[in-house]
Amino acid sequence: MPVPVILDCDPGHDDAFNILLAAAHPAVELLALTTVAGNQTVEKTTLNARRVCEVAGIRGVPIAAGRDRPLRGGPDREPRVAADIHGGSGLDGPGFGEGEPDVPQDPRDALTLIRDTLLTHPAPVTLVPTGPLSNIATFLLAHPELTPRIERIVLMGGSTGRGNTTPAAEFNILCDPEAADIVFSSGLPITMIGLNATHQARATPEVVARIAALGTPLARLCVQLLTYFAGTYREVYGFDTPPLHDPLTVAHLIDPSLISLVRAAVSVELTGTHTRGATVVDLHGVTGRPANADVGMEVDVPGFWELVIDAVRVLGEPAEGPPDTP
Repeated sequence: MPVPVILDCDPGHDDAFNILLAAAHPAVELLALTTVAGNQTVEKTTLNARRVCEVAGIRGVPIAAGRDRPLRGGPDREPRVAADIHGGSGLDGPGFGEGEPDVPQDPRDALTLIRDTLLTHPAPVTLVPTGPLSNIATFLLAHPELTPRIERIVLMGGSTGRGNTTPAAEFNILCDPEAADIVFSSGLPITMIGLNATHQARATPEVVARIAALGTPLARLCVQLLTYFAGTYREVYGFDTPPLHDPLTVAHLIDPSLISLVRAAVSVELTGTHTRGATVVDLHGVTGRPANADVGMEVDVPGFWELVIDAVRVLGEPAEGPPDTP
């Protein structure tokens, strides 16, 4: 049976590929997309989710906007965005045009869509947040009675080592450390796919060439996304090839053997002068705290890219129409 999934995302170049993977693979039942402020404002991330779904022919998956700022935020605490990596639109590179996508935004807010989906789906649902954890933490606080309807949380965020936004903190966790602390303290089954794993999944020129060789409009868009992403990663971080972080979450659900996991206690630093937003991962059990997460470690990189490239191929193929009639 496919894994029922709600993607909570902030598209974002790597989020775009995660949406494609979740929609294309039969092992995943994509129930809903919710968006959050992160890589760009929530207005832009919601528009980007709709644009990706339009180009990829993804229909019938409701898309709802969520929080526009951190959980403990107020007028004096604006959301952090990653324009240096994802551009002013959050999805710079491709020419999407100025028109409205034909994929609508659901009139519900993200929390209501998550609630309705959990209540109506016959089986518990896996939440896959790949941006700041603001929506998920807010939902857990608002609806503790629905936690039995959540199978697990598989998130992209944090790291067992260094950060990427500060020396200690990864972007998604740093955007809303209090929300991350609530999620990791929830008692729900959590899988954390952090930078230590995602930095292994680089979009090399060989990978980009394989996608380009598919020759479809969707493949061309994906090449444009990866080309822009490669440029910003080279300029900001000095990486020769960009890592594709977020799709490792859905890839793990499709094929758990692609990423090795270790059980560990994960804490989120809330007050450190230089370490706020860091995920403190006790890999060696030195703190004595009970493990609360499965943490991604080693990635089968060729296997991961096979899934991603196949998703671009599947969604790029023309849909079968009705048979011709004389």
